[in-house]
Amino acid sequence: MTVASLVAAPEKEKSPSKESPGQRMLQSAYSHLDDAAERLGLSPGLHQRLRTCERSLTVGLPILNDEGDIEVYTGYRVQHTNVRGPCKGGVRYHADVSLEEVTALAQLMTWKCAVLNLPYGGAKGGICVSPNTLSENELRRLTRRYTYAIMPIIGPKKDIPAPDVNTDERTMAWMSDTYSAFHGEATHEIVTGKPLILGGSQGRAGATGLGVAIIAESTLKRNNLPIKEATVVVQGFGKVGYWAAYYLAQDGCKVIAVSDISGGYYNPNGINVETLFKFTRTSPTRTLEGCQDEFGVEPISNEELLALPCDVLIPAAMENQITSRNADQIRTKFIVEGANGPTSADADQILADRGIVVVPDILANGGGVTVSYFEWVQGLQAFPWEIEVVDKNLRHFLDIAFRQVYDFSERNNVNLRQGAFMLGISRVAEAIVQRGIFP
Repeated sequence: MTVASLVAAPEKEKSPSKESPGQRMLQSAYSHLDDAAERLGLSPGLHQRLRTCERSLTVGLPILNDEGDIEVYTGYRVQHTNVRGPCKGGVRYHADVSLEEVTALAQLMTWKCAVLNLPYGGAKGGICVSPNTLSENELRRLTRRYTYAIMPIIGPKKDIPAPDVNTDERTMAWMSDTYSAFHGEATHEIVTGKPLILGGSQGRAGATGLGVAIIAESTLKRNNLPIKEATVVVQGFGKVGYWAAYYLAQDGCKVIAVSDISGGYYNPNGINVETLFKFTRTSPTRTLEGCQDEFGVEPISNEELLALPCDVLIPAAMENQITSRNADQIRTKFIVEGANGPTSADADQILADRGIVVVPDILANGGGVTVSYFEWVQGLQAFPWEIEVVDKNLRHFLDIAFRQVYDFSERNNVNLRQGAFMLGISRVAEAIVQRGIFP
């Protein structure tokens, strides 16, 4: 390593602009909190306590690349509150990761865990990096350095990371090994979403998608509509969208359209979800591109997919997919949010005025964190569960949360998003009141 390499280290981080997606996401999170606090009649001091994160850590992450030069990245870990239990939240690797985005997601995790009645507070982490530009060795070094940097504030009873965007069970294995090596003992329960051989849980990989499917079916039942032959459109065909489509199709729904980064694909008579997924595993681009040549589906745009008539629309791709620009074109009975923040606040109002029910993300995509909780419990007890036990408990938790949110919303004459936020925030507020303010 030369002196020149120390001086000329390439800059990889991307500074957020004044109108960055992270800042918009944070303002949206504050808006939901402020609205719920006003409706609940929270005191100004308690409201401010809920608006404020307990810890926000920014870390510099120098690593040696494969050429032996130093590259420095920026990472974050934000803990919103531990008032109901240790903090919990994913770690994402993306070029647009910012402190504002991570702060917003940590706050939303708090409300999600409270809605699901999990004994957790919210946290989130991330590194500002384009992971596809790094080799496996570089990603491993970066992950280990990040784990070392945030180690003072994480732990099995303090803060338990998990996979998120562009991270997976391999990432969690590296984090677990790094933490365990520094502490001189096997501490697999420091993270969730691990490989099974390292204490991961049965059913974790498809848990978020299964949860979306369970909530979608509960919504149909609650509104006295049959599950069999209910038409479903799924935007996003990744680890959430695919599994949601798969489980709904298994239960008799008709999935008529799916999409990924290559575009949308439509067949009004129904799509064989499993066959399409197998196609993506072997296609050169690892996407749905070209599937129309083999499976009789019609290519459509993302805009056309969102506007298809259907019983259930599942946006399971990215945030801000349904906005004031296209909300008046949506032709579904129910939107079940698989992604985080796919519907803007302006769109929410338009959809409500048109009688379209939106099941919010903090309820609909809670299957992942619920099975993460199960994995954590299994790790603490050193007692693995069979898949039947995991699925039974997941359905139990989600059924209770769904009924509570729906009943709360009807009693208070608010929509499901407002009801979910009010219910989750009221639980956290009550925990703060019961514990008191230290000292």
